Amino acid sequence: MSQSLTQTRYTISEVEARTGLTQHTLRWYERIGLMPHVDRSHSGQRRFTDKDLDWLAFVGKLRSTGMSVADMVRYAELVRAGEHTVEERRELLERTRRDVRARITELTDALGVLDYKIDMYAMKTVAGKAHR
Repeated sequence: MSQSLTQTRYTISEVEARTGLTQHTLRWYERIGLMPHVDRSHSGQRRFTDKDLDWLAFVGKLRSTGMSVADMVRYAELVRAGEHTVEERRELLERTRRDVRARITELTDALGVLDYKIDMYAMKTVAGKAHR
């Protein structure tokens, strides 16, 4: 078989090392339907592909948005269901984007307060040293 037709396969240990996800988490993702079907070797060992690694990277981004596991599983189900679910997938991602933007606004406001307080303390520290 030519190299272009072969596909790199990774063991669960290799995926753990590449992604930072524990083997327990990877098995759980598969069990709850967050991972698509993972191929197995003749001995039953999971064999992940580059496509699986790309999916896990995307799931990691969804997790960092604060998306619930239930919504991530729903999104995965929609992807597996096919092209007729594109609109629903888009709506789910748009809702998540709105939530992320709201959190960014909240964090930006909180950062402004922290910056103000830090600047106040820095000025007091400089003023206190000037009077010594």
